Amino acid sequence: MKRFFLWFFPGLIIGVLLVLGGGKALHSTSTNLYCISCHIHPMADASWKKSVHYDTKSGCRIACVDCHLPPKGEGYLWAKGTTGLRDLWSKWTRDSASFNWEDRRRLEVARSYVYESSCIKCHENLFPAKLTKAGEDAHLYYTQTKKSKELHCINCHLNAGHFIEGYTHGSNSTFGSVSSAAKEIYTEASKVTEFKNFTEQIPRTPVSFKMVAIPGGKFMMGSPDSEPFRKKEEGPAREVEISSFFMAEIEVSWDEYLAFYVQTAAEGRTTDTEGIRKASVKSTDAISGATPPYGQPDQGWGLGKRPAISFSFHAAETYCKWLTSVTGKKYRLPTEAEWEYACRAGSKDPYFFPGDPTKFQKSGLRARLSKNDTAVINTYVIFKGNSPTKTQPPDRVKPNPFGLKNMTGNVAEFCSDWYSADILSQYPQGLIRDPKGPEEGTEHVLRGGSFSTTADGLRSAARDFTKTESWLKTDPQMPKSIWWYSDCFNVGFRVVCEFDEKTGKL
Repeated sequence: MKRFFLWFFPGLIIGVLLVLGGGKALHSTSTNLYCISCHIHPMADASWKKSVHYDTKSGCRIACVDCHLPPKGEGYLWAKGTTGLRDLWSKWTRDSASFNWEDRRRLEVARSYVYESSCIKCHENLFPAKLTKAGEDAHLYYTQTKKSKELHCINCHLNAGHFIEGYTHGSNSTFGSVSSAAKEIYTEASKVTEFKNFTEQIPRTPVSFKMVAIPGGKFMMGSPDSEPFRKKEEGPAREVEISSFFMAEIEVSWDEYLAFYVQTAAEGRTTDTEGIRKASVKSTDAISGATPPYGQPDQGWGLGKRPAISFSFHAAETYCKWLTSVTGKKYRLPTEAEWEYACRAGSKDPYFFPGDPTKFQKSGLRARLSKNDTAVINTYVIFKGNSPTKTQPPDRVKPNPFGLKNMTGNVAEFCSDWYSADILSQYPQGLIRDPKGPEEGTEHVLRGGSFSTTADGLRSAARDFTKTESWLKTDPQMPKSIWWYSDCFNVGFRVVCEFDEKTGKL
């Protein structure tokens, strides 16, 4: 018995000290001061102090661990330990100045670092008395899709923990507001009397853009079996003949798209997601414009000459119809064949510039050891290898031999064709003239890579298609918008203008 007490009491004392010390250690390593001793990112700290979680109505201040660790009892200790080890390793091995805060605050990244269970722990009641009708619809949609794990609270509340300048949650009725600064307003569209490059002027706006004359010709559409990263839907390679047409030098910019958005808004429309025109509008042939977006379509990356994004194929087609109506010329989306012909610009290799896709695909040390000159691809394309995870202005790159910029990068581009994986084998044998794709389908063709695409997807023959359902997964509106995508920010389009009696054959 004496020996028992000799071991029991010291063990008890040590156990109590461990429990008390462990609890104190857990507390001290969960404070904001401790967190920022490793996370030396002034931007993150500053944006947290400007957020609604810092200066709450109740006076409760949300700490780092309240969002970035799960609730206690739900894997808290394991998450704290693994997260702590990861953060310590980063602190010891990485330069804090190299940390890309803009990249890490993106939704797809942030979802990996914010626990939904922690959101629900504090926000138990999703239908408080003062919740708006739009909020009720959004939260109802969330509860209905919660099990699928496709939605996360920060899909709609991304700026709750860290303030984002210009972030809009809900219907963005002020999007597209025109500056009052005095600018020259064009009174009529450009006159075109011959087949050469011209600058189009959008009437009643200060907006203009360059159109490039693309001479017709023959080319091999698709990729040969020997091309690196080739996919089955890129073949078999077929000889195609394309008639002459005009194509925009750059992807439709926000300046151009907002001209359409503002003018069609002035003509009258409802704010529902389907975009039904008001009955009071007298013009029966007027183009129905896009309804206000939900959130900030440009993702805070900037407007101006950057390519317009976040809108649907329907919206892109409607823009072309509107541009046709205000300029008197026939504008439309390019066919897939026209797009590849214009992209290649006479080249037969994977890219319209020299380079090996297998070497461009490498990164870091592997890229340096391969001795591949990435300066070439960086000169012509905005892609994953040189982009800060967002779109860039068109003046960042040089044009292809036809004079077109960013054909294979910055944003992927809508084509008018319905998508079919084996379309090239469906065409009749022999020379194919001005193909337009299948007569029907469910999704449309996408061509060209984007700021998030690796080198394999930048090849001239690379194909993709729209994914309408998945690109609207997190749209909380009922019904979902036919105008704006909620989950696709890397697709845009460029226009073509037909070469006809109104554009050169006078």
